[in-house]
Amino acid sequence: MSPSSSPSSGTNPGAGPGTSTGTGPGSGSGSGTSDPSGTSRTSRPGWEPRDPTLRPPERAAVPVPAPRRRHRRRGPFRRFLRRLLGALLLGTLLLAGALTAGYLLVETPPANAAAVAQSNVYLYRDGTPLARDGEVNRESVRLDRIPLTLQRAVLAAEERDFATSRAVDPKAMVRAAWNTVTGKGRQSGSTITQQYVKNYYLGQEQTLSRKAKEFFIAIRLGREKSKQDILQGYLNTSYFGRNAYGVQAAARAYYGKDVERLDTAEGAYLASLLKAPSAYDVVAHPENRAKAVARWHYVLDGMVTEGWLDRTGRAALRFPDPQTARAVNSLSGQRGYVVQAVEEYLTSRGIVDEKTLAGGGFRITTTLEPDKQEALAEAVEDRVVSRLDPDRKPADRFVRAGAAAVDPANGRVLAMYGGIDYTRQYVNNATRRDYQVGSTFKPFVFTAAVQGGAQTQQGRPITPATLYDGTNRRPVEGWDGGPYDPANEDDASYGVIPVGTATDLSVNAVYAQMAVDVGPAHVRRTAISLGLPGSTPDLTASPSIALGAATASVLDMATAYATLAAHGRLGAYTLVEDVTRGGERLALPAPRIRQAVTREAADTTTSILRSVVETGTGTAAQTAGRPAAGKTGTAEDDKAAWFAGYTPELATVVALMGQDPETGHQEPLYGALGVERVAGGGAPAEIWGRFTRAALAGTPPREFELRLMPGVEAGGPAPASPTPSASADGPEEYVTGEAGPEAAPVPARGPEPDGRNADPGARGAGPGAWGAGPGAWSIRPEPGARPGPGAPALPRTAERGAPGDRRGGQ
Repeated sequence: MSPSSSPSSGTNPGAGPGTSTGTGPGSGSGSGTSDPSGTSRTSRPGWEPRDPTLRPPERAAVPVPAPRRRHRRRGPFRRFLRRLLGALLLGTLLLAGALTAGYLLVETPPANAAAVAQSNVYLYRDGTPLARDGEVNRESVRLDRIPLTLQRAVLAAEERDFATSRAVDPKAMVRAAWNTVTGKGRQSGSTITQQYVKNYYLGQEQTLSRKAKEFFIAIRLGREKSKQDILQGYLNTSYFGRNAYGVQAAARAYYGKDVERLDTAEGAYLASLLKAPSAYDVVAHPENRAKAVARWHYVLDGMVTEGWLDRTGRAALRFPDPQTARAVNSLSGQRGYVVQAVEEYLTSRGIVDEKTLAGGGFRITTTLEPDKQEALAEAVEDRVVSRLDPDRKPADRFVRAGAAAVDPANGRVLAMYGGIDYTRQYVNNATRRDYQVGSTFKPFVFTAAVQGGAQTQQGRPITPATLYDGTNRRPVEGWDGGPYDPANEDDASYGVIPVGTATDLSVNAVYAQMAVDVGPAHVRRTAISLGLPGSTPDLTASPSIALGAATASVLDMATAYATLAAHGRLGAYTLVEDVTRGGERLALPAPRIRQAVTREAADTTTSILRSVVETGTGTAAQTAGRPAAGKTGTAEDDKAAWFAGYTPELATVVALMGQDPETGHQEPLYGALGVERVAGGGAPAEIWGRFTRAALAGTPPREFELRLMPGVEAGGPAPASPTPSASADGPEEYVTGEAGPEAAPVPARGPEPDGRNADPGARGAGPGAWGAGPGAWSIRPEPGARPGPGAPALPRTAERGAPGDRRGGQ
């Protein structure tokens, strides 16, 4: 732009008057200025006149812009780094939030069912294993039962800094994950706490969700539980192979002993199994022995490194080869029967309820003794099982055996035989109550007679020498409940015989009448006092009670006979010596021994039962080789055969029973074991003799120390045998005291149809017979002696015969 056109051009201070700086026509007049004389000048158009009195304003400084800096452009690496740092920061915040949320939200769950499942362990009285039940082979133990050397061996194998380390080890987890990914072997990276969480609270599935829960629960557990609690839980839940969960089960499976008895070398081997339980079992996998031994050395070396084992002791250790694995059913053989009987004993007495017992974890010490248990099983095997041949003898299919032995001194059950095998026959023949006991009940009738001072129908006291009429089907007298005329074994008639002889021959007619004389109700009460349960089926107060229609169990009868052996003192049978759970001992009923019947009643009964073994139906029991007393018995239709006997030290009852294995119906034993009839004096007495001999081997024979009822003595002179007489004009006279007007007359003396002689002297002619000869029993009247109190009143119940009245004499 030219100066003439610039709007900023002004007056030149050196120009003359009238000189114009304006433009030509068309331009407006500008604003004037004042000259030095104050004369105003016309300003140029567009300019405001300036006040001459004011100093001209200084020209405002024109701002000079700062030189622009040249920005270097950011490269892609820096942008990536910034984003990465931001992402890491965000990830850290998210991770911290997730960890916090996980810790707060993931709660410790209840223990899983498999982790708490335990077996009930059953032991013999000496502490050796008997059986276990339950699907999981585990018995949890307190940490103080586990040897310190075993605890340290496990730490040396799994986590040597367990005492000071945190519940989780992230570095170890990352290292394990890296080794797994890079092919260096699969590793868990889990601490002992994490492994315990997996075993006890979670499961073995390999999932991210399970690992996450394991992580958070382990953190929580590490803050809530002590290291000792965690280690104890870990040792009780870890799997060691051979179906053994926990160190106690492992100790039993590999070394056949309780965990507290393990030495350092054995404990180190169990610790080495944790890495690979099945692979490091040198018995099951001998090809892996080198690896297993190397792992064992690794554990011991770790113990030395940590100062838990000195080098001298380490050098002396040798690899402890485990025992051969025993792959047997824990309830096979007699074990299942024992477990069943013990469970019933505990629950029926309120010691523990069924649900709690089923939960497992109980350690139950029984009263059974292993040598006697084995001897009883061998006796049954030898005399019965080995002789069975169902293919040739169909009746052998029906044979079942049961037996029980009781210590008379305290009621402890020392041995029990429940059947051929619990896994094949589930019913315990030693405790079942559905077979008649037969004539093994008769001694209780005589005991009741002596206990109550009973008399015959004519007022004579009942003693071993008291005479009774043994005629077959002789109706009982003095019973107003209805006609009752039981048959003798094989329908034999014996005429007038002493009670002792009637016991030897198991004469039903005599004992049915004696039950009436004593009073069936009193007989029943006496049987219960001796040890039979009051709830015994068919234990009815009627004349048939004498013939053994009641269906007591073998164990019930063994208890009652043990009372007789103990001079009338009853110690209620017990199968359990001790029960613990988690180290806590359960209270058991205090043993209570009471005088059930008088000593005279029990001992006089023993005296007549000795004759049964010496000269009666139980002579097969003499194989015991020591003084013994006993009684045979046969159930109705030969569906069961019994022998019940005792020595001063041991009472044992054996029974053979007939049962169809398919229908479960009771069946006669005719033809079984290759004999026409199975009687109590046969196989049952043989089993009793063999078992008693083995069970008491090494024990000197003991004689019975008997205190007999007044007026009875052994070896005294026998009274004259009373005989029936008849008059021409009157009814026959019965001098035995129990017969009445309606009784059948005693047949004339002479040979019976079966060849037996009904004359009582026939049983009184030889040594040991009742009524004559050395050792015979006799009545010794005392001057002024009066008979004992009369029998109690008889119940007025109908009695038209009862099961067991046709057979069962022996």
